[in-house]
Amino acid sequence: MAAALVLAQLRAQMALPGYAETPTLALLYLTDHYADAARDILEYLESELPLVTDWSGTVGVGIVSNNVEYWDEPAMAVMLLELPSDQYRVFSGVAPLGLGFEAHTALVHADADTADLGELVAELAARTESGYLFGGVSSSRTQGLQFAVGGDGNIKGHGAAGGVFSGGLSGVAFGPEVGLVSRVTQGCMPVAPARTVSAADRNVVLSLDGRPALDVMLQDLAISLEAPQQALDVVRATLVGLVRPPQATGGGDAGGKAPQAVATVAAHPVAVRQTGNFGDDVVVRHIIGLDPARRGIAVADHVEAGAQLVFCQRNVQAARADLTRICAEIRDELEPPEWAAESTQRIAGAVYVSCTGRGGPHFGGPSAELQLVRRVLGDVPLVGFFAGGEIAHRHLYGYTGVLTVFVGNA
Repeated sequence: MAAALVLAQLRAQMALPGYAETPTLALLYLTDHYADAARDILEYLESELPLVTDWSGTVGVGIVSNNVEYWDEPAMAVMLLELPSDQYRVFSGVAPLGLGFEAHTALVHADADTADLGELVAELAARTESGYLFGGVSSSRTQGLQFAVGGDGNIKGHGAAGGVFSGGLSGVAFGPEVGLVSRVTQGCMPVAPARTVSAADRNVVLSLDGRPALDVMLQDLAISLEAPQQALDVVRATLVGLVRPPQATGGGDAGGKAPQAVATVAAHPVAVRQTGNFGDDVVVRHIIGLDPARRGIAVADHVEAGAQLVFCQRNVQAARADLTRICAEIRDELEPPEWAAESTQRIAGAVYVSCTGRGGPHFGGPSAELQLVRRVLGDVPLVGFFAGGEIAHRHLYGYTGVLTVFVGNA
């Protein structure tokens, strides 16, 4: 019944001007309530939409469609795209990216149980011309499924597949003629200046700007261990934004047991922009513990000497302000130049991937996140899902939103 309702809406839109009349690619997102029926749903939609030769998508604990979030309930969203067949390619474990197609960028869906996922994302980004990926990690209380059906079929010797996968990465690679504009919102506000990590041991930051890391944190957060409960409450509400150094020299012994040290560090992007928001190379991680003996701070990521670190906090105001910012940046980027009478570009559709920890109350109410997107970006077709990790550029993020729009001719 849900699939039939989706089809009825799609067919009604296809009859309207400005919508895809002869679509070839579809994006399919299901809540995990439909995971057990995923293969039947895909087969039914394929049979009812024979013009669509390629499918991509995944399952989430929540999905989005236009300005509505669907959490913990059966829900399905489909977007149809009308793109030249030589400007995109669906990839998966049985049809890898990079064979016979020059990818400019890619939409990526990933399985949370995939080993070395962060490294695989970076490797995949390096195989695109722009180095830019967007997407997220499947989130499901049952099966973390992905959809990947390519009209070109599978690579010989890689076996057959019914279009429903578990594990690894899949998605759609796009050529340079597919116009895309994408932004990342971290929803965090820095509460202190950016610091340089001068010594670290795996995930423990030992010193910042040449001073014990714990002492710097106490100073930046204006707290004291003499008031332990107050200090604990503040630390629990604080995260760290990290920018990894592009290269560093020096290090511990061969066994890697000594704290990392750095002699020279190459220049790298600043963590905090003049506008007060984070740069795109920043990844936000939790503080998971303190090391009083070494005056260190443990964070939920591997930290290298030479990295930048800034303490930050998340709240409703920061989240709304930063999401408004990225929507406005996308809208402004598509505005016509001063000499043009009118714009030759329009937003044809959008994909939004947000963290499972951001929806609903984090923005002040049900569907508030998506309603804000619609209010600033406009009434455009939009699908997406709530992820267990967000993918943008070459990074695997957490607690972020990744908004990407398809640009068409006005």
